[in-house]
Amino acid sequence: MAPRGSQRVVNKVVAENRKARFNYEILDTYEAGLVLTGTEVKSLREGKANIAESYASDEGDEIWLINSYLPEYLQANRFNHETRRRRKLLLNKREINRMRAAINREGMTLVPLKIYFNEKGRAKLELALAKGKKLHDKRETSKERDWNRQKSRLLKTGG
Repeated sequence: MAPRGSQRVVNKVVAENRKARFNYEILDTYEAGLVLTGTEVKSLREGKANIAESYASDEGDEIWLINSYLPEYLQANRFNHETRRRRKLLLNKREINRMRAAINREGMTLVPLKIYFNEKGRAKLELALAKGKKLHDKRETSKERDWNRQKSRLLKTGG
């Protein structure tokens, strides 16, 4: 139970990969923990992370987050972390095996969608099994988005 004075934000999104839903067809999502150092957590709490160009890779019996950007924590002087280091993801063995099978058999990709803090204050990564969209699928998505935007404008003004 939290003290009266503190208001804890539940599921505070720190970084989001907004282009992932446009470039990929999301088939399944997983919640993974991140192995982070202390300065990385402090940097995440400042909310300046970027996972737009990052991806997840299956190596051995582990899944790694590659090319994610967590800026250096300014107050940490010499004990700072590398900004683009590989970070291990914490998943169940069953989930890792399921992902590995989908990647190898069906040619899917592991795409990070967002990094957030859960209700316990732990940093989590929403990871998706996805299939890349073709150009015509992307056009169809943008047409549908434009039509929905136009439809809402018409309904708002009264037709």
